[in-house]
Amino acid sequence: MIKALLLDDEPLALRQMELYAGKTPCVEVLAACSSAAQARPLAGEADVLFVDINMPDMNGLDFVRSLENPPLVVFTTAYSEYALEGFRVNAVGYLLKPFSLADFQKEAEKADMIVRTRRKAAGTDDGQDCIFFKADHKVVKVELSRILYAESMSEYMKLYLEGEKVPLIVLYSLRHLAEQLPADRFMRVHRSYIVALQRIREASASSVLLDNGTSIPVGESYRQAFRSYLASSFKVTDGK
Repeated sequence: MIKALLLDDEPLALRQMELYAGKTPCVEVLAACSSAAQARPLAGEADVLFVDINMPDMNGLDFVRSLENPPLVVFTTAYSEYALEGFRVNAVGYLLKPFSLADFQKEAEKADMIVRTRRKAAGTDDGQDCIFFKADHKVVKVELSRILYAESMSEYMKLYLEGEKVPLIVLYSLRHLAEQLPADRFMRVHRSYIVALQRIREASASSVLLDNGTSIPVGESYRQAFRSYLASSFKVTDGK
């Protein structure tokens, strides 16, 4: 999850970005500011800055240039002629107002991918031990070792955890989860399911049985990859 600093002098535009960020699983809002003066003390704590270019006191371009160590930057503006200038200050994204939730999420996920890559390269990525989800208007930390399987519910997801009778319903896509989880511990076996590999008790061509007794279907388009995993990971004997 990345910490986002939002900066826009227009109250409605700022509120819209906050709403979009709240619906974006990989984003935690560090602060929503209406001026460069408010945002400056927080810039060093942010992973990504979503900043409007056209602001009265100091425009977004000048604000970013004034930062000694700026975070990743996504510029927002109603004027397309600023796009080229934005990329000259090493912006990773550009949102032309009015932009949609899908547009915002696309840029946020791009920034998230860059940040995770940098963390892994620096050896500071803790995503291999736990992952954070948005659920019930709060952020929930889940240890990977507790995950049994995940089931897709459109833009939401049911996360089944060891020791819990009721699944955790989170704002997260199965595709995004598959990108976050370590491939040697989890596998997508169906368009609607990801399973923890160490939890598999039995497997057939069309399904897997987990150690809690749950049967999960294996989709046709995922079978070859799953069979390859079984062949490379286990020695199967015929009892003779």
